[in-house]
Amino acid sequence: MTNNINEMIDFNIPPFLGTEFSYIQDAIGRKKISGDGEYTKRCSRWLESHTHTPRAMLTTSCTHALEMAAVLCEIQPGDEVIMPSYTFVSTADAFVLRGAKIVFVDIRPDTMNLDEKLIEDAITEKTRAIVPVHYAGVACEMRAILALAKKHHLKVVEDAAQGVTASYEGQPLGSIGDFGCYSFHETKNYSMGEGGALLIQDKSQIENAEILREKGTNRSRYFRGQVDKYTWVAYGSSYLPSDINAAYLWAQLEGVETIFNDRMKSWKLYREMLQPLADAGVLNLPFVPDGCSHNAHMFYIKCRNLEERSALIAFLKTQGIQTAFHYIPLHSSPAGLKFGIFHGEDRYTTKESERLLRLPLYYGLREDQVERISGKIKEFYHM
Repeated sequence: MTNNINEMIDFNIPPFLGTEFSYIQDAIGRKKISGDGEYTKRCSRWLESHTHTPRAMLTTSCTHALEMAAVLCEIQPGDEVIMPSYTFVSTADAFVLRGAKIVFVDIRPDTMNLDEKLIEDAITEKTRAIVPVHYAGVACEMRAILALAKKHHLKVVEDAAQGVTASYEGQPLGSIGDFGCYSFHETKNYSMGEGGALLIQDKSQIENAEILREKGTNRSRYFRGQVDKYTWVAYGSSYLPSDINAAYLWAQLEGVETIFNDRMKSWKLYREMLQPLADAGVLNLPFVPDGCSHNAHMFYIKCRNLEERSALIAFLKTQGIQTAFHYIPLHSSPAGLKFGIFHGEDRYTTKESERLLRLPLYYGLREDQVERISGKIKEFYHM
């Protein structure tokens, strides 16, 4: 291992195992590089097998997977959709595009996830769906959320963008609600550059999803030989990724254990190195509830306040270490004020978002780099 004190440590480096080139070349050689080629099918089958889901469809992004879910939930103008404000804009955008009003609910300070105890009070006769976001690959309290959805006849759309290979009570994230949405963006554990997937639990929705994904045509039925020609039959758009992208992803899915183990090793080392600071009450470390199996998507710390976080970011930058905070709460943004409301008190969403700082974590991050980052954080706190 090297230990270059002048080396710049990137915040993120997209995963690359080395087999991606050969699969991309093979995809090109098959003369089928548009959507639903050989590698798209391999990835879809892998997702279905590993999540025990009737149908998984690759999409061009998690954003598009969420948009498809919103359509399949039949969200209409004036409907209300409950979600956390501490999330990426796509979580809300997908439903805003359908004319929905977003109802933001406060988060739990321990996991940064939607507070399941606050959801029911936000439900009205206009509520149609709950969108739990599994932050950092740590599951929301899905048992309680599903019970509420059943009681009030609501759909559950899991934003599991960060949750691939993580689970809740043994069940893969994304496979618990009516629909699950994954991201394979370059910042995620497993990547295809830009891409995502929609997981569908209700088999009766599969054909509707196929039509929606194929520009509103029954093209999938045509390729299965169920019709002699395909035509425009309903609303749709183009949500199919290139098979070249899927070939890159296939290499990642084949190497899931390699990537997972490497990231988890870094995650655990961070925790070990920074635990003394947490024990001293200087900062907070990630919390993983019982029954949740995370995927080492992210390692974050929580500083005392925004000023301290800003000072730490600046200090680490001078040491050649790139870090990043995360979402600006949606309810405080111009679009959030226009398209949504915050139900109840913002006790934790803004406060906790201003404390959180993400540390470098990616496949290939070396042990000595984690030690250097942790050491510099200790240096900042004079410990």
